[in-house]
Amino acid sequence: MVDTYLKYGFAGAAALWLVLGYVLRPHRAAWWVAAACAGVSSVSAVYESFWMVVIGGLGMVWSLVCTRDIVDLSWRVKAGMTTAIALGAFLCLWPTLDEMSQGKIKCPQYLKERVEFRLVAGLDLRGGLRLVYTVDVEEAIKDKRDKYFDQIRSELATAYGFKAESKNASREDFEKVAEKVTVDKVKGSVTTITLKFKDAADVAKLDTDRFRQMAELVRQPGADASSSIFKIRTEVETQIRESAVSQAKDTVGRRVDELGLREASVTVRDEDIIVEVPGQDERAFKEIREIVSKTARLEFKMVDDTVDFMARYYKSDVVKDMPGLRFGKETAPVGPGKTNQITVAQLLKQPNETMKDARARMKQWIATLEVPSDHEVGLTVWRQTDADTGVEEEIGWQSMYLYSKTELVGDQVRDARVAQDQSRAATGGHLVELTFTEAGATHFEEITGSNIQKRFAIILDEVVQSAPRILGKIGGGRCTITMGSSDPAKQLAEAKKLELVLRAGALPAPITPSNEQRIGASLGTDAIRQGITGALAGAGLVLVFIAFYYRTAGLVADVAVIFNLFLQVALLATFGAAMTLPGIAGLALTVGMAIDANVLINERIREELRVGKSARAAVDIGYDKALSAIIDGHMTTFISGLILAQYGTGPIKGFAVTLLLGMVVSLFTSVVCTRLAFDWWVRGRKVKVLSVG
Repeated sequence: MVDTYLKYGFAGAAALWLVLGYVLRPHRAAWWVAAACAGVSSVSAVYESFWMVVIGGLGMVWSLVCTRDIVDLSWRVKAGMTTAIALGAFLCLWPTLDEMSQGKIKCPQYLKERVEFRLVAGLDLRGGLRLVYTVDVEEAIKDKRDKYFDQIRSELATAYGFKAESKNASREDFEKVAEKVTVDKVKGSVTTITLKFKDAADVAKLDTDRFRQMAELVRQPGADASSSIFKIRTEVETQIRESAVSQAKDTVGRRVDELGLREASVTVRDEDIIVEVPGQDERAFKEIREIVSKTARLEFKMVDDTVDFMARYYKSDVVKDMPGLRFGKETAPVGPGKTNQITVAQLLKQPNETMKDARARMKQWIATLEVPSDHEVGLTVWRQTDADTGVEEEIGWQSMYLYSKTELVGDQVRDARVAQDQSRAATGGHLVELTFTEAGATHFEEITGSNIQKRFAIILDEVVQSAPRILGKIGGGRCTITMGSSDPAKQLAEAKKLELVLRAGALPAPITPSNEQRIGASLGTDAIRQGITGALAGAGLVLVFIAFYYRTAGLVADVAVIFNLFLQVALLATFGAAMTLPGIAGLALTVGMAIDANVLINERIREELRVGKSARAAVDIGYDKALSAIIDGHMTTFISGLILAQYGTGPIKGFAVTLLLGMVVSLFTSVVCTRLAFDWWVRGRKVKVLSVG
């Protein structure tokens, strides 16, 4: 409804300004620019583009100021710009003022819904939630070991002449290598790989120099000449640990930003990541916990349906030892026109057992199986449809025998977005569409082309989300991940969460919650009150002194300083910043800097008046001479702020950001806004005597 009013209101204004531009020739250009801006706002309202409506409306206000017969065109352009900036700042700050005043400064609901950002109190002022996560660095080292495992086999495939050096090794190449040498990952060690050559003379085929910087060749006492052991170097292991924690911090930070929680802080302590979120919203905290801890490791692996791996355990005693464990049969595709009967292990979730607990129990059982190093057992959700309600329920987990070689990873995904599942369009189903990078798309096309009528598993956080059958070579670099739930609302929620974490990037290693605290305002009520009182009292005394000392010119400076604070707070609200006590201190400091600039200007004007210059000449010369000193003072403070923002953390960074914004705004208000007042004084009203104390 509001957009309709805006559409017709701005359209009517555009028509009126066009007519006035035709009638009032002296300011025709300004009237017609105002009409064009009003037209932009009207069209934007049709398409409900709120911020384009705002931009067009502010442009219209700017142009209307230029239609007045005040001073000259240059002054009117600056005055119009300042007016538009002031209105835009108030619009951005209005919802925040409504919330802070508890409804006393009433903001229309229309604006609240569209101006999403707010200036909020920081953790030190209102308390919040502290989450501590520990990075599983051992898993990061294991991933690096697995990459070396594939790299070593690829090097051997080249050395034996099974593939060209420039080409990627295929599974067939690895199978040929396995006939010549046994490459194994050592159980119980995440840093070691063993090689056992069938022919001892082939040991020389492995170029150990390629791995010397990352891994060292270890010879154990009593080992025969055909055996080799590679172990990741200690310094490389340390580097992997540090890198995993650093990357995890950056990824968690991006996820927090994607959630719109830019006031939250993310810090590191040893192998722990600490997330502090201001506020008391328990519902938001629940979403934060879920999003932050999701690893979002996306992998694509081929399913090996040619081997009935679980058949050997079908009639063993493991069924007796594992409550809920059973085996079933499936028919799986293994090539064009070919299928194979395979055995799958299924674990039924027990009463009072969560899906997470059941998965952990099945993983423990899988760890006891003798799985070849070039294979692994994946898990996918076992679902069953309720005959009465037709609702699909998660009842347990099911095994899937996979090649351990990762064909594609999440790093090769350029974009992820939620889309409607056309196969379930009638019921409102949703999925996530993935777009690969150029290299990823090429590799994806090669894999799908060479594995037609085989299953390709899409694995997210070690859970097989789906294993579609490849019907043909897939070009274009796109694929989809379907959501498991049959509930459309749940599908959409899960798809949006998956989109968010894939966009922010995967964690280099899983993180587990190790501590959680609900914390109160760290400074205490008295400290907060005293800090705010001190900042307000200091700024107030400065304003009173300047008004007393410089008279009317001092009042102009005071108005400029208040406008400066208003713009700073509006900018902080626009960035969704959190106001902390150091930030308040930064605002108080910028008051002093802004006043200092006005002191320089007023003193220069007084000097020119003393030597007999006219009021107009004194203002022009005073501003010209004071400008260089003002810029020097602001630049030195700005550089200090940059250094603090770069190397500071937490409260120091908040202080620095506020200070940097204050310097930029202070230059605008001190040099541009006060000059408007003085020019109107001496050129508009043509006063002969200036009141500068």
